Amino acid sequence: MRIFVTGASGWIGSSVVPELIGAGHQVLGLARSDASAKAITDMGAEVLRGDLNDTDVLRAAAHESDGVIHLAFVVPSVSEAATSTDAKAIEAFIAGFAGSDKPLLISGATLVAPGRPVTERDEIIAAGPIAARIANMRTALAAADKGVRSCLVMLPRSVHGQGERHGFIPQLIAAARAKGVSGYVGDGASRWPAVHVKDAARLYRLAVEQAPAGAVLNAVGDEGVPVREIAEAIGRHLNLPARSLPAEDFSGMLVWLLSTDMPASSAITRELLGWQPTHPGLMEDIEQGHYFV
Repeated sequence: MRIFVTGASGWIGSSVVPELIGAGHQVLGLARSDASAKAITDMGAEVLRGDLNDTDVLRAAAHESDGVIHLAFVVPSVSEAATSTDAKAIEAFIAGFAGSDKPLLISGATLVAPGRPVTERDEIIAAGPIAARIANMRTALAAADKGVRSCLVMLPRSVHGQGERHGFIPQLIAAARAKGVSGYVGDGASRWPAVHVKDAARLYRLAVEQAPAGAVLNAVGDEGVPVREIAEAIGRHLNLPARSLPAEDFSGMLVWLLSTDMPASSAITRELLGWQPTHPGLMEDIEQGHYFV
């Protein structure tokens, strides 16, 4: 297959592209800068210059490809401008694929089900801090009615691995270094789902090859890691105490993330696609120490 990947040079994309090429697929990667173009070329993929605002380019690339994996987003991803750009990009992909039965993979975030792990069968409701992005996911899923093999890959709060620099674990480490304490909120019992980036990449590859139209896939390796355990592991490596801090000591999305229990299951995804995570879990990855180099 010839697969068009947005965000091909990003954290997840830089694992997805080699995974696809290693399985015999051709990859066309969207690049908005010379640095991104070089990274994509170095991975063995073809480069398409442009960005998510170039909807005519996106539509044509989709039409000429056998599948699309949409990983790119505008930072900050929850801003009105970012979600509007994302919506127009998804509409361009759908227009390029209508009636083709080609796969369109849209990236989302695992949901929250109070008191239990969320599953792939939970209703996707556009609410909470990422409501606009969830609305875009719903639009993508509805494209299954237009002859598009659309599906969602729901990513957990931590997509970890060696080389991660901008995710929530690096943010917690930076906060601990700045405050002199590795903090969590409340009793630290809130749980994060997590997945190793290379396991996530394999799921994207399996999904573009096999997932049925309308599928919701949870890319979850660890169902739920207590944030207190994460803080304690960070504290051990930095030789800092780990303790509860007021929510206002954290900024941005970290306040909500540290305060909300959000475990997630991937049992349905594993059964559907035969996906099995094989790389280190989040706690093992932190303990390996590469985050602290």
